[in-house]
Amino acid sequence: MTATEDIFILGIASTPVGRFPDRMFVDLCREVVTEAGQDAGFAKLPVERAWFSSVLMDFWGQRACRGQEVLTPLCDEDLLPHGLCIQNVEAGCASGMMAFLGAVSDVLSGDSEITLAVGIEKMSHPERPRGDILKWIEGTAGQLEGEYFYDPHRKLAAELSVGFSPGEEGRSIAMDVYALWAQAHKQKFGTTDEQIAAVAAKNHTNAVDSPRAQYRFPMTIEEVLADRMVTEPLTRAMCAPTGDGAAAVLVCSRAYLETQPRAVRERALPILGHASAGGSRWSLFEDDRAAARAARRAYERAGIGPSDVDLVELHDATAIAEILLIEDLGLCARGQGGAFTASGATARGGEIPVNVSGGLVSRGHPIGATGIMMLNEVTLQLRGEAGALQLPRAQVGLAENGGGIVGHDNAVSAVTILGAPAR
Repeated sequence: MTATEDIFILGIASTPVGRFPDRMFVDLCREVVTEAGQDAGFAKLPVERAWFSSVLMDFWGQRACRGQEVLTPLCDEDLLPHGLCIQNVEAGCASGMMAFLGAVSDVLSGDSEITLAVGIEKMSHPERPRGDILKWIEGTAGQLEGEYFYDPHRKLAAELSVGFSPGEEGRSIAMDVYALWAQAHKQKFGTTDEQIAAVAAKNHTNAVDSPRAQYRFPMTIEEVLADRMVTEPLTRAMCAPTGDGAAAVLVCSRAYLETQPRAVRERALPILGHASAGGSRWSLFEDDRAAARAARRAYERAGIGPSDVDLVELHDATAIAEILLIEDLGLCARGQGGAFTASGATARGGEIPVNVSGGLVSRGHPIGATGIMMLNEVTLQLRGEAGALQLPRAQVGLAENGGGIVGHDNAVSAVTILGAPAR
């Protein structure tokens, strides 16, 4: 069994996020598989196993064997070997990171010396309205078991004396639940709308310098608050957009890395710690949510604490999510996420920069690719290759990717901690 610190990111790549009506799944995957290979010094990837992440391919008619459908043409093009063992992953918005952890597990188990993980999503259709994808994402939520799915939300809404009307036209259930959590955090801890807006303003402004971001314009707190209301208190600027994109990452063992040229070895990143955890249906902010448990185990495996992390990319599907997650990750005390953000502590020049890339609300959120895109942003920072986004002296980076909803928790949360290359 290989130790976690003996696992490395060898190559990684990401497309920009946007609406690409003329680019389909094979085309987007071809780009990132090629570029991840080039990043690691390969023309053809010497992998025997691949983990493939996508959530919404059934929206386009592909219900099963998604990775086989998309990656097999790349085998015929000699980018990937024939006989590739492809495993499909679907874990909601956490699918990309879970595919990556699958690749890590292959190497840890000794099944493979080098493994590929690919994440992709197309969320814009040239002939169907945007609202169709939101309905598709919701699927049968709350239908298979009647009111059981919504019971924790309705109970909390009643306690808070606020409305909760999931499934109304033009909204996703995720936005309704995040809005409910925002109301709860406001009432319990005194978090303000301005503090929630500060998250979105920071992330939109961060994305101005990112060539991979879907939105590249700055916003002020006042502009965020003045944007169209989605679900009280969340405005459009506080919510992640739909978009298309793909990302790929190559994971290898130390033994394999040592066979590579020096120029490749010097850019490989050690995976210091990683963990995932499932959600607890009735947990709230003072409880151990999935992200808190995953982070605690990842810190333990890396032998570090939150104060040792130099930058964080996390799952801000909405601005309130970032406030909850910086608390879950131990970056600040429980209930202080709003004030901590408003103080500037999570800004690019702050105590612990969070979502320097622009995060999901501005870099974009092509669901199946998001987790690997986060790893790409952290990798660029730790290599010193982030261009205009580059932070000084970044040595340790953390990425958190959450997916799905179980009561008042994410259905799954995955945390990965990376170290800078050994020069």
